[in-house]
Amino acid sequence: MNKVVALGVCVVVCIIGWFAWPTTGVPILAYHQVSDADDIYSVTADQFEEQMNYLASKGYTAISLEELFNAYEGKGTLPSHPIVITFDDGYEDNFLTALPIMEKYHMRSTVFVVSGLVGTTEYLSWQQISEMQERHTEIGSHTVSHIGLSSLSPEQQRREIVESKVALEEHIRRPIQFLAYPYGEFSPITEQLLNEARYRGACSGIAGLNREGADVYALKRINIPHPKYGLGEFCLRLFRAHLYSKLGI
Repeated sequence: MNKVVALGVCVVVCIIGWFAWPTTGVPILAYHQVSDADDIYSVTADQFEEQMNYLASKGYTAISLEELFNAYEGKGTLPSHPIVITFDDGYEDNFLTALPIMEKYHMRSTVFVVSGLVGTTEYLSWQQISEMQERHTEIGSHTVSHIGLSSLSPEQQRREIVESKVALEEHIRRPIQFLAYPYGEFSPITEQLLNEARYRGACSGIAGLNREGADVYALKRINIPHPKYGLGEFCLRLFRAHLYSKLGI
């Protein structure tokens, strides 16, 4: 019986050790708004600051997608605990509220802009986008009109993908290398069109972590909605992504 108990304890310890052992994948967080809006995709300024403080305290270094891809291609190295922080849609509060908090904790982000919404109510202006870029924010595309790409014809998808890239590049004077799929929708045709348009990668709605050699047009992200259970929920979402990575999901 003692041998059986000892074996059981050994198995439990091994399982706990397996869960605790760090994974090598890079997390990409997906935010939308940082405001008091009553919306599932909005976190408050206090909640966002608590999350940034947590990441900083755990030794995470926020990097751009460009830095991530350069490292994968042998053109640079990653810090010990890299993380990519992204925002979808291009809300004005990304500049007014989120950016000062990130700068306080030495973080940076990638903002995926819907080019057709720039300058409209609640969304970033071209001037704000330029200033964010000057303050080390990476700018990406979220298409022209924020329509689920898989519901469109190939030609319609091409217009959404290409025209947003052209409009953004015209204003910020830098290449747009990455796109986030509206609603996470994409297909093999979408990936082909992105490659033809010379995007380096695209963020999906698939949960998990990212490793070198994976599909560059299906980057995994950790969705961060309005938390119901405080910082513990944020930590749990990070843990779940690491678990998915360990299980090969």
